[in-house]
Amino acid sequence: MDDIQSDQPYRVLARKYRPRTFAELIGQDAMVRTLTNAIAANRLPHAFILTGVRGVGKTSTARIIARALNCTGADGQGGPTSDPCGGCENCRAITEDRHVDVIEMDAASRTGVDDIRELIDGVRYRPVNARYKIYIIDEVHMLSKNAFNALLKTLEEPPEHVKFLFATTETRKVPVTVLSRCQRFDLRRVDIAVLGTHFSEIARQEGVEISDGAIGLIARAADGSVRDGLSLLDQAIAHSAGGGAEAGGGQGVVDEDAVRDMLGLADGGRLYDLFEAAMGGKATDALDVFAEMYNSGADPAQILEDLLQLTHWLTRLKLSPAAGKAVGVSQMDAERGGALADKLNMPVLGRTWQLLVKGLSEVRMAPSAGQAAEMVLIRLAYMADLPLPADIIRRLSDSGTQTPKDTPAPTPAPSHGGGGGSMAVGAGAQVAIAAQAPSPRPEEQPLPDSAPETSPEPSARALLQPQSFDDIIALFGEKREALLSAHLVNRVHLVRFQPGHIELRAHDDAPGDLANNVSRFLSDWTGEKWLVSLSDEAGAETLGDQRRAAAEIRRGEAISHPLVQEALSVFPGATVGAIVEREEPLVSDLPVDPDEVDEESENER
Repeated sequence: MDDIQSDQPYRVLARKYRPRTFAELIGQDAMVRTLTNAIAANRLPHAFILTGVRGVGKTSTARIIARALNCTGADGQGGPTSDPCGGCENCRAITEDRHVDVIEMDAASRTGVDDIRELIDGVRYRPVNARYKIYIIDEVHMLSKNAFNALLKTLEEPPEHVKFLFATTETRKVPVTVLSRCQRFDLRRVDIAVLGTHFSEIARQEGVEISDGAIGLIARAADGSVRDGLSLLDQAIAHSAGGGAEAGGGQGVVDEDAVRDMLGLADGGRLYDLFEAAMGGKATDALDVFAEMYNSGADPAQILEDLLQLTHWLTRLKLSPAAGKAVGVSQMDAERGGALADKLNMPVLGRTWQLLVKGLSEVRMAPSAGQAAEMVLIRLAYMADLPLPADIIRRLSDSGTQTPKDTPAPTPAPSHGGGGGSMAVGAGAQVAIAAQAPSPRPEEQPLPDSAPETSPEPSARALLQPQSFDDIIALFGEKREALLSAHLVNRVHLVRFQPGHIELRAHDDAPGDLANNVSRFLSDWTGEKWLVSLSDEAGAETLGDQRRAAAEIRRGEAISHPLVQEALSVFPGATVGAIVEREEPLVSDLPVDPDEVDEESENER
């Protein structure tokens, strides 16, 4: 008996446990429900297109549909059913891939128009044994353009005895003319928990003992693909001591360490040690752990990928602690991960994710992957000491108090290197003096369209019932119509204004519907009718030109101030960078008591 068993060819798990009924198809409940109802109601399309990532069951679903449509039941009298018997001649022949009326074609290897014409030639003949002649075309997106064109007419008006079942991973490469003639069914990635349960059951049937941690690693590595996961499970069983009951090796034992070694993953415990050292700001410890992992054969890019996966896992635990109790989660991920997630906050985890994603691309492009990975870990360690943006803003807000009025203004100290400084002048403006290249002149700095200046703090009444053109600009700014506001500031000349009526002259580059849009918005916002008309009269300068001219006058007055001139002479090469209006005078601007001047002079003498 053992000799007979050993002579049997081994079937990989992906083929041995391929689903044969809708009930055995895991993770696709919505699609199964739709197909079941369509078969029960006899509302079957003539063409199906099954989409999804590799290994989720597209071709298996197509074969299940073929059996469901051609099943005749145990007595040979049954019709289409969502639960094929599996015992009739049609079901057995389709399962064994030998049914003459179910034609499977791989479009990846037969992409030409001649292949499709050969297929079309057989469409007009009725099925030999089955109820329907079914054409299953896998990877249909690989067909050439001419092949798709040859298929279109037949696909639009096929004979009643023909069904087309297309499977593809790339629907965007299928012409819309083909998609519009098919009923589409999307197969989803299978959830990790569902995969874990499925793999555990298969391992039990195979007589293999496998730990929950190992199942979790395989399920996560499968990335939603049942076939990929079964291939990994097959490999893990072969990697273990026994090899499984079917292989004749008795009970096999698959643990988490064996799967990690098989997948080339870093040791889970050391990975947590590396992450904790980096997040704790211990750069030296992090580099030591990394060196140990690197010398053990771990790939630097894979280490960073594992850190990314760990960051994602900690983020999930932070948002939902119950995730640590899901099927397939290892004890280490549940315990150490949960403790670490409690210590970290969301901004830090988000910042860590961004740094690792950028670092991973650097590692893949760097001449030395190990050195690049070390630099990423160093940045990660030093990043741990950085305050959060919210803390920085809070500190700046707390320390940003105004200087008391009785505090004397600082005066610039002479610099031998021609360095820059800042000072306040009595012209009602603060001038920034910097040793840098000359700033562009104000006329060379057009007013940005996206941020027009508006009147300061317009009153509620002015916003609701504008009384001037400035109020109009303020209203458009308040309503966040920045583009229209910019056009009004830079591209129109005010000819006349009165509440309810605005007359403007527009530039040639102004939008043609500017007047209509301004009128419509004003009427909607104010509740009153506003008329905006265009005129050929010159009108006033644009508000943008007026403001730039005023800014130039203020700049000239500030630069000509004696203190500014003195500062420019003290700092050779310095330029006036910006002029900022201030509301309160500095101490040097306040009137001086003549008695105090006499007293100070007497003391000096």
